Amino acid sequence: MSILSRLRVAYHNRHFSTILSPNSSTPLTSKEKTRAALSLIKSEKNPEKILEICRAVSLTPDTHLDRVAFSVAISKLSEFKHFEGIRQFIDDLKTRPDLKTERFASHAIVLYGQANMIDHAIRSFKQMDELGIPRSVKSLNALLFACILAKDYKQGVKPNSTTFGTFLAGCYKEAKFEDVGKVLKLMEKGMKPNSVTFCHLIHGFCKEGKLDEAKSLFKNMVNRGIQPDSDCYFTLVYFLCQGGDFETALRICKESMAKGWVPNFSTMKTLVDGLASILKVELAKELIKQIKEKVTKNTEQWDEIESALPSKEE
Repeated sequence: MSILSRLRVAYHNRHFSTILSPNSSTPLTSKEKTRAALSLIKSEKNPEKILEICRAVSLTPDTHLDRVAFSVAISKLSEFKHFEGIRQFIDDLKTRPDLKTERFASHAIVLYGQANMIDHAIRSFKQMDELGIPRSVKSLNALLFACILAKDYKQGVKPNSTTFGTFLAGCYKEAKFEDVGKVLKLMEKGMKPNSVTFCHLIHGFCKEGKLDEAKSLFKNMVNRGIQPDSDCYFTLVYFLCQGGDFETALRICKESMAKGWVPNFSTMKTLVDGLASILKVELAKELIKQIKEKVTKNTEQWDEIESALPSKEE
């Protein structure tokens, strides 16, 4: 690198460090830079300044905080109708070697949908081949989601509850929790959730450790007359056991078993051990008896587990 190039890089780094932390001489970590940028973006009213702030940090779609910063910046720029700035910003990001991936391309497509720039979302999808980025179901789903965000439904076909449920599952699988709220907001427009939607939401709450919300949602689901499927029961029992709520896990488990759905051996053993740990030995033994009546395999293992339990509750 030439001396002139080094000087330019040094100036560039000092300039943007000043933007993000004007009162500090200590270099910021990547997370601190993103937090500082996000705070500035939220309060900034000059679209060019927003773009300048965005360029001051090397955002990627790999972290939750960076994805939030992307989303907030695009929302603000959309409010200012600064669409050319959005296009230039996203197109510039596409040239970064570390962002020539399907993950970023899919995120860029969704951002265009968020900005109601669906033509550019479609263009980005088509450009993936030219850039040597493989396309898969992931990028196609991103394009469909962009169409939903832009309210540009293909061929006049509107998404149903199952479609939204699938999107929610994808959001949770890829840890895009900020997108869940957007999907739920879209569903408020006359869309009634079905069992698939509820089950994905319950799974999402469980994964985030929000067991009270998951239990409340499960109760709401049943009260609406929507029947949980076996996976929904199994998911809730598993995570309740992981969270130490063994009595609620037992109640949900019994409901599941009454329908002929028995969680797997590992989950049931965790529940039995958990009940014993909170001195509910008789309930643990009763559960083992019910398991052996429902499932013929692993009988010897259950006999061993039962024999290892305390003889009585203390």
